[in-house]
Amino acid sequence: MDAIWLTGAEWLAVLRIGLGVWWLESWRHKDKKSWFEGAGISWAADVAAKHRWNAVRSGFEAVVTPRPRTMAYVVLYAEFALGFGLILGFVTPVALVGGLLLNVLYFTLMIHDWGEQGQNSMMALISVVALFGMSWQSWSVDSALGLF
Repeated sequence: MDAIWLTGAEWLAVLRIGLGVWWLESWRHKDKKSWFEGAGISWAADVAAKHRWNAVRSGFEAVVTPRPRTMAYVVLYAEFALGFGLILGFVTPVALVGGLLLNVLYFTLMIHDWGEQGQNSMMALISVVALFGMSWQSWSVDSALGLF
């Protein structure tokens, strides 16, 4: 593979690290206090209640509504862990698959919001490219430890 300035594996590492920064920024900009008090999940519940697909409404009611505080922790710490793991390249394939699943969930919940669709579809695409391109081959803890 020919590439300019960096090797192909290094460019994939840049893509992986950029995705990690995106996840970390998603975590950083949230008002944690409000989220832990229920604001984020309340907002999502309002979105889910008006969703055009019954499966999304009923799934949200069954999984998220009974445990809003736990779900707030899951969302916030998942975004943090994804960002941190992808930047460092630690357990990278797991982080990429986890991020892809989270993007699919976000995309599905926010199906009516073009901005969210664009962000989540691009993050999902980067996850797929970074996963199948084995982006942990360069500049990663995984590579240093000989994992994967």
